[in-house]
Amino acid sequence: MAEPISRETHRAYERIHNEPQFAELKRIYRGFVLPMTVAFMVWYLLYVVASNWLPDFMNAQVFGNINVALLFGLLQFVTTFGIAYWYARYSASKMDPLADGLRDDFEREVGQ
Repeated sequence: MAEPISRETHRAYERIHNEPQFAELKRIYRGFVLPMTVAFMVWYLLYVVASNWLPDFMNAQVFGNINVALLFGLLQFVTTFGIAYWYARYSASKMDPLADGLRDDFEREVGQ
C-alpha cells in the first residue's frame, strides 16, 4: 500500500504540475510518443492486413526460403528496437533536462 504524503509534498506536486516546464515536458513527450505509436500501429496493421488479404504477395520468395511475410515479421522486431533506441536518445536530449530541473525544484521545496 502506498504511504500517505504530507500536505507540503502534495502542494509541491500541484505547483510542479502547474509549471510551464511541466507542460513543455508533456508536450515534448506527446510529440514523440503519439506519432510513433500511430506509425507503428499502421505498420503492424499493414503486416496483419497483408497477411490476411495479400497471401500471394506475402508468400513471394525474396531469396532462398525467405519470403516477404518472414521479412515483414522480422522487421517488426527491428522497428520495435529502433523506436526504443530512438526514444531513449530523444528522451535523454529533450526530456531529461526538463525532468531533472523539475525534480531538483521538488527536492529543494520538500527537503529530500
